[in-house]
Amino acid sequence: MSDPGDIEGEIRAVSELLAEKLGARGATLGRALARAKHRLPRRIRRQAARLAEAEPFAAHPKLRATLDEAGLRAAGREVRAHLGAIDPADLRKGWWLGMAGGMAFNLLLFAVILISALRILGHA
Repeated sequence: MSDPGDIEGEIRAVSELLAEKLGARGATLGRALARAKHRLPRRIRRQAARLAEAEPFAAHPKLRATLDEAGLRAAGREVRAHLGAIDPADLRKGWWLGMAGGMAFNLLLFAVILISALRILGHA
């Protein structure tokens, strides 16, 4: 039989990575995952949801035996690998660049509408 803390450690590691990389904190993995929402790909979200469903069972000594530990460890490794590759600084930079791009587009659109209105009215 494997070490009883394996699954709990895996769940804890995933929770810590969610908090560190995406800022999604919660008392349980399920709550942290709910805060991460759609910032994770569907496959990774599904694997993390499997871990979140197993969290209450992993804390109970008799119910832990009902878990598919190998599958949950594999799911945990996959989620940790994905979260480990995320760069929070790059996410922030991308957010700011997206914001600046949206503002530039809006200003350009406003200028085009203003010039068109002035031409139609005969002021330019």
